[in-house]
Formats: sequence, C-alpha cells, structure tokens
Amino acid sequence: MSLRTRLVLTLGLTLLLLWGLAAAWLMRDLHQQVEKTLDQRLAQSARMVAGLMAQLPVDVWEQADQRALSIPPIEGLACQVHSPRGEIMARTHTDMEDILQAREPGHAYREEGGMTWRVFTYERGGLTITTADRMDERDLLMRNVLQVAVVPFVVALAGSLLALWLGVVRGLQPLGRLRDALARRHPDALAPVATHGVPVEIRPLVETLNGLLARIQQTIVREQRFTNDAAHELRTPLTAIKTHLQVASRVEGEAARQSLDHAEEGVARLSRTLDQLLMLARVEGRLHFEDGEASRAADVVELALRDASASDRQRFALPAACPEVELAVPRELAITALRNLVDNALRHGPGESPVEVAARIDADGQTLTYGVRDHGPGVDDAQLEQLPRRFWRASRRQGSGLGLAIVAAIAERFGGGLAFSRPEEGGLEARLTLPLTPRSTGPAGPAREATPQGINDNDEGDPR
Repeated sequence: MSLRTRLVLTLGLTLLLLWGLAAAWLMRDLHQQVEKTLDQRLAQSARMVAGLMAQLPVDVWEQADQRALSIPPIEGLACQVHSPRGEIMARTHTDMEDILQAREPGHAYREEGGMTWRVFTYERGGLTITTADRMDERDLLMRNVLQVAVVPFVVALAGSLLALWLGVVRGLQPLGRLRDALARRHPDALAPVATHGVPVEIRPLVETLNGLLARIQQTIVREQRFTNDAAHELRTPLTAIKTHLQVASRVEGEAARQSLDHAEEGVARLSRTLDQLLMLARVEGRLHFEDGEASRAADVVELALRDASASDRQRFALPAACPEVELAVPRELAITALRNLVDNALRHGPGESPVEVAARIDADGQTLTYGVRDHGPGVDDAQLEQLPRRFWRASRRQGSGLGLAIVAAIAERFGGGLAFSRPEEGGLEARLTLPLTPRSTGPAGPAREATPQGINDNDEGDPR
C-alpha cells in the first residue's frame, strides 16, 4: 500500500468516525429539543384555552351548560374543555372523546384507530383542558428538520474528504519530484541532490542521501587512487626485476649472481610496497580491525619496537615507564602506526645515534601522544609539510613513501593526529596522538616500567 493511500485512508476514516459521532450526538440533541419544544407548545395551548375560558361572559357559560361550544379545529391539533362536573363545555373534534378524555394532568401518549397522539391535560379554576398533537405530524416535522441539518453536514463532510485528498496529494509532491530526479540521474552522477525548496520533513532524508552519495564518491576515488598508485609504483620494480632476470639469463658467474640478487631485492621491495598499499586501502576503506585484544599503550610500544628492527634494539632510548592506559584504536593499527614512525627514524638517523621513544597522556586526559625522535640531518620547512604525502620521499632510494601516509590515515580515521617538528638539537620528531577509551580517561593508573630495550624477550611473539 502506498504512503498516499495509507494517509488518505487513515485520515479519511478518522474524519468519518469523528464526524459521525458528532452528527449522532447532534441529531440526538436536536430530536430531544424538538420534542421538548412541541411539548411546550402543546402545554401553552392548553394554558391559553384555560385563560380564554375564564374570561367568557356568564351567558356563554349558561349556553355551554346546554350544549358544547365548538372551537374551530387546527390541522393536527385537538382540544377539549371539561367542566367541574365532567361535562364537555368546548371541543374541536366530536369524534375524539376517548383521546381527549380528562385524566391525570401532564403529558401522555394515547392511540386510537392506528393513530398516536401526544396529549397534555391541564386543570385550572375547576376546568380541565386537554390538548393533543398527532405524532405523524411531529414525525414529518422532525424529518424536515433533520433533512435541513443533514444535507449541509454531508456536503461539508464530502468537501472535507476532497480537501484531505488534495492536501495529501499536494503534500507528497516533493517526494514524487525527488523520486523522478533520482530516476533521471545517470548511474555515474554522484553530485549531491539539491535541497532548495525541499520541505523541512524531507530535508533530513535528502541530507542523509547526500551523505551516502559523498561516501560512495569517496570510496570510488580511493579505489581509483589505489589503482593508479599501484599501477605507477609497481611498474618500476617490475621493470627492474625483469631487467635483472634478463641479464642473469644472458651472463654467467658473478654477474649472473649479482643480477639475481638485485632481482630478489626488487621482489622484496615490491612485496613491501604491495603490503603497504593494501594496508593503506584497508585503513581508508573503513574495514574492521578489532581482534578482541586490549590496545594497551605499553604493549603497543613493545610490539612496535620488536617489529621495527631486531638488529637495532640498543639504539632505542625509552622513558622509565609508559602510562597504563588503553587506546581507542585497534591494537594492530596502533602497532603499525608506531612501527612505521620508528622505522622512519631508524632509516634517517645516523647508524649509532639513539632513537627516542616517549609516551605521555595529554593535558585534556582524553588522548595519548607517542613521540619518536631521531638525530639525523632532519628536513627543511618545505619538506616538513610533504612528509605525510603518499609516495613522497627525500630520495628515490629511501623506501616506498607510504609509511608515514599510513600513519596519517590511521590517525585521521580515529580522530587523532600526526605532527612533525624540528628540535633545536637537530633531527626530526614525530608526534602521534591517539584517543583513549572512556574507561582510561579517568585518573591514570600506575605506569608500567619499560625494559631498557623496550622489548620483552620472553614474549612468545606478536599475537596479531
């Protein structure tokens, strides 16, 4: 059932029910008021006859003792006057003695010859006056009154239902226009739907639809960018591998071995680039990374340093303790982000210079910042802004240019941040800010003491 039909039926039936109840109530009250008015008219007629009889001259009374006076009849109304002795003094009809017979005062119903009468008996000054109305005359009057009242009511009800239908049709026209606009759109058109002239009730729907279109467009852009990046970045190592393998097939001895070694290096570089591209696509694609393990700040430091470089453990300079808090970031992503920063510091710092790793809870108590600093040559201001860009690197020989882009994507996804600065002592410092879980934002618990190398050698390995 369409929304239009549902609205018309619901509102129409409700309107009919309410108007029907109001009409029944009105007709009932109208019937009672008409009956009451006619009864009052009947009683007033009896009182008027009594007043007239009391003013008659004496000779008229003497004449009434000999024969009954004749009162001109009125259509549908009868009257009869009895003397104190019960004799008929005056009457309108000679054939209604039973109907107009004097009985108990007040109103009553009497029937004769298949005709029902409404009778009123009144006593005054020894006289008894009886008046009567024909019920068929009353019923005819009542039907006329109801007809006059019902016809405008029916016309008004029909007009209300028509106005209701027109109002519903007109009110739902914006939905029809929205449907037609979406039906005419090209499948590749992801521009927002115009909200100009859209009713307030439909605007949230259009805004939600525009949000969905924007997310779809972002997804398509990410897929296209991933395809372009993969095609661009994989072409060079694949070409190099192919060239080295061709050289190895044509030469022998030491030259062939060197060519195979270079091809193997190209394969390793290609594998790392593919892994980083896939990780970047997963992070930007909003895939689920939760593994059910708590992402504790100290564990993230230990596992990230373990993954970074097993041969450079002595180069790490760690704080005495790490805050015992839990990050609102999946552990896999937190470890990946911190490991990429450490790898970058190890790669760009001198061979024996330390890499300083720090962790502190920020002043707002809602976030934690990891700091990773090297003592290398650093970068200038122009290069400082280029660091988080994908595939940007200071030289073609330094990595794939995706590590810091992955860190920036992880921070952006969870409402954190990545910033770089140049300390006065030289080198480069990276600060990764990540949010804490609500249960970790209260008073900080005891900090865990860090091992000198930042790694627990008795651990059984990375559970990821």
